[in-house]
Amino acid sequence: MTELQLRLRQLWLYPYDEADGRFDEDVEQAVKVYQWDRGIDRDPLGVYGPHTRRSLEAETREP
Repeated sequence: MTELQLRLRQLWLYPYDEADGRFDEDVEQAVKVYQWDRGIDRDPLGVYGPHTRRSLEAETREP
């Protein structure tokens, strides 16, 4: 989950300095915003599923 937080931070969707690896409400909200903005509907909203992951990895660099 740390990688998820760092990738979301690259897109200014996760503004917190500390990436603690927890999938909390802040991370879930950032994932929802990302999915909604990119039109990702093959994963449930707020769930970091395979379609969301593939899209996020294609759009960001490995932290």
